[in-house]
Amino acid sequence: MTRQATHGTDTQPVTQGIHHLGLTVPNVSETAHFFIEHLRFSAVGEKPDYPTIFVSDGAIMLTLWQTTAEKTVAFDRTANVGLHHFALKVAGIEQLLQLHEKLSLLDEVEIEFAPEPLSGTPIQHMMCHIPGGLRVEFLALPEEAK
Repeated sequence: MTRQATHGTDTQPVTQGIHHLGLTVPNVSETAHFFIEHLRFSAVGEKPDYPTIFVSDGAIMLTLWQTTAEKTVAFDRTANVGLHHFALKVAGIEQLLQLHEKLSLLDEVEIEFAPEPLSGTPIQHMMCHIPGGLRVEFLALPEEAK
């Protein structure tokens, strides 16, 4: 569905990409540790009284919030509104294969599927569940698409 701009002739998007993504998790320290130790994100701040930890890979910042709910419900794409997954780009296919190998060894990570072509394209991707109950896709673009 395409919508025409109603004022003026400027058709450029108003936004410029994601600045940060806020995610609520059952254990903020555990989830932050995963991003810092296994994906080499940097801790860029925290609010212990909230509690919140901010991590970044230099391109995107994640705001990780600690839930205060005693009982949580895992996301089900057929029954919930919310974040289905988010995708992080890796440097290349070799890095994707190395990441798959590394994450496969972690008890706290569930690999949903190993690296494979994305819908018949030259893009390779894999999907996994990481600490905090988050579903993350990792993508490697072919050299000509970078």
